[in-house]
Amino acid sequence: MFELRQRFYFEAAHTLSRAIGTDASRRIHGHTYHAEVVVYGEADPVTGMLLDLGGLREKLEIARALLDHRFLDEVEGLGPATLENLSRFIWNTLQPSLPQLLSVSVSRGASGDTCLYRGTSGASASGT
Repeated sequence: MFELRQRFYFEAAHTLSRAIGTDASRRIHGHTYHAEVVVYGEADPVTGMLLDLGGLREKLEIARALLDHRFLDEVEGLGPATLENLSRFIWNTLQPSLPQLLSVSVSRGASGDTCLYRGTSGASASGT
C-alpha cells in the first residue's frame, strides 16, 4: 500500500472560550494553519499513480476555500475553531469525494500544536 501526502495552508480568525488564556482567546485573533491530508491505496497499474496529484489538489482547494481568510466562528458545521474540529471538518469535506482518505492533520507552526484525525467512511458533516 502507498500513502500519498499533500499539504495546504489557510489563514483565519476566530474566538475561543477556554479555561486557560481566556483574555487572549476570547478576543478575535488569527492563525496560519497548515493541513496535511493523507490518502492510501494501491497504485493504478496503468498510470502508476495512487491518485493524480492535480485532482487531489483540486479537492483540497475546495476545503481550503471554506476556511481561508474566514472568521471561523461563522463557518457552518465547524463548531468551536479547535484543531480537533478543524481536522474533522476538513475530513468531512473531503471524504465523500476522496474514499482513499486516511487522515487529516492541522497544525499551527508558530505554537507547535498539531492534531491528527482519522475518521471513518461516511462520516457526516456534523461529525456524528
